Amino acid sequence: MNDNIQNMSNIISLNINENKEMLDVNENKAISDVNENKEILDVNKNEKILDVNKNEKILDVNEIKKIKAVVFDCDGVLFDTALANRMYYDTLLDHFGKQRLDDEQFRHVHMFTVKEALHYLFPEMSSIDMVNVYAFMKTMGYHRFIQYMQAEPGLKELLDDLKKAGYTRCIATNRTNTMADVLKQYDMEPLFEMVVTAADVENPKPAPDELLKIIAALNLKPEQILFVGDSEYDQLAAKAAGTWFAAFKNPSLIAHYHAVSMADLGNMLGLRTK
Repeated sequence: MNDNIQNMSNIISLNINENKEMLDVNENKAISDVNENKEILDVNKNEKILDVNKNEKILDVNEIKKIKAVVFDCDGVLFDTALANRMYYDTLLDHFGKQRLDDEQFRHVHMFTVKEALHYLFPEMSSIDMVNVYAFMKTMGYHRFIQYMQAEPGLKELLDDLKKAGYTRCIATNRTNTMADVLKQYDMEPLFEMVVTAADVENPKPAPDELLKIIAALNLKPEQILFVGDSEYDQLAAKAAGTWFAAFKNPSLIAHYHAVSMADLGNMLGLRTK
């Protein structure tokens, strides 16, 4: 009887070992399949990166020499408008009993036209109710908030150097009727050869209309334009228009160049801006 028990024990051990070997084989196969799939994913990822790099233009020294005009966004580039815009929209929201801007709302209204900002901040209002908002805005005005805008350090020096070097200086902004007042108050009217606002085109940024209007007016090619912006709307507009894009103080954007100051832009263009 002991012999039978021993034989049964040996058979069970053999079966267990066989099953273990099968499991080990399957496990190794599974690991092999995973590794194989990972290699395929890595290859596809690398091919995708290569395709992106292949299709993306490179802003090298030769291309920089071809640039004839530098176009600036206003808010966040020419001026730090964070305080002024917050005060403006918070005053508006206070009047209608709404919460003041949070950071996420501010990020959006920074890019929007005034019309887009109002519909974003007052989604519950009908077209008829919005009449009251526009009426209060007209009474409130933006002019008293312009004093809280801060011109970017080194801006006037860069603009002077651009003129001396023969560049055409332009603005493409989603501001509308406030842009002229801003330039006048900061004595910058003579510093730009062309200013295009959202009021001058059918479609504001992120559509390319503002940049395309400048390209057509100056009779230039897209690759002869450098657009300096700080938002996703600027990035999309530049891509759609086919211009070079320099991201200003926003490393999260996809750009041909990332600048941290006006002097940085001047150095990239080979100017003597300090």
